[in-house]
Amino acid sequence: MAFFMAMIPVVELRGAIPFGVLSGLSIQTSFILSVIGNLVPIPFLVIFTRKVFEWLQTKSEWLSKMVKRLEEKADKNKDVVLRSEFWGLMILVAIPLPGTGAWTGALVAAMLNMRLTRALPAIGIGVALAGIIVTTITYGAGAFFN
Repeated sequence: MAFFMAMIPVVELRGAIPFGVLSGLSIQTSFILSVIGNLVPIPFLVIFTRKVFEWLQTKSEWLSKMVKRLEEKADKNKDVVLRSEFWGLMILVAIPLPGTGAWTGALVAAMLNMRLTRALPAIGIGVALAGIIVTTITYGAGAFFN
């Protein structure tokens, strides 16, 4: 469940790591499953977000407004990424706060037309760092060594 929970936007690994541990997984297993689960949808999001957004905007006014809000969210975060593409995207993803994370990073990468070969490593490192931060804040630094 932690693996699948990490795929859910907003919840991502911030919720999946503690959930996995509460469900009986070791901290290390929960961390690994959550990081991998968080990364599974990212290539698809980076590649297909723009095409899906364009299609959704033609379907209804409500969907068009939803797409507009998501684009505004990405636009709000793009300055961080534009400063130094790779590092900016990694930092955006690594900060485990609402409005950041792998899904937001993938959205920003798609809106900036970043190539997957450039976006995926930055998002992957950011997710791993976010997982380390969440695990350390939740269980302490010794959690990785038990």
